[in-house]
Amino acid sequence: MLASIERTADGYVARFERHLKHPVEKVWSYLTENERLAKWFAELSVDDLREGGVFKFDMGNGTFETMEILELKPYSVLAYTWGEDRVRFELYPEPGGCRLVLVENIAKLTDHTPRDLAGWDVCLDVIAALLDGGTIPDRKAVWAGRYEEYKALIRSSTEEK
Repeated sequence: MLASIERTADGYVARFERHLKHPVEKVWSYLTENERLAKWFAELSVDDLREGGVFKFDMGNGTFETMEILELKPYSVLAYTWGEDRVRFELYPEPGGCRLVLVENIAKLTDHTPRDLAGWDVCLDVIAALLDGGTIPDRKAVWAGRYEEYKALIRSSTEEK
């Protein structure tokens, strides 16, 4: 299921949701521990896990983009900057597992937005697969399909009603 996208006074909000058959603590470790984070988002690493701390994004050319941690409530909320945008992971215990919600506050839709949304979508699927002891063999192919779906979703979200 694709993320929902809503227009707000400050831009747009994309909301992803996954129901996982794993405890909050285990899911949290995939969001905050570098050895697990690297399995689903190799370019991202935790540099200083605290409010005001940073995540680093490896640009692949020897430079790093830093993202400030805006909110950190262990096993519950992790929010940080993402360029001009903000990402927020929320975890909610449920019977037999937990619900993972990713909210991205997007300042401005660009040609790159559907790429990012498709990327987040696939990343969440990879986390679910890893938690279940599996993997997604061809992430690029899955991403390519989602990219087309997000281009269409954004077009329909931004058309005048």
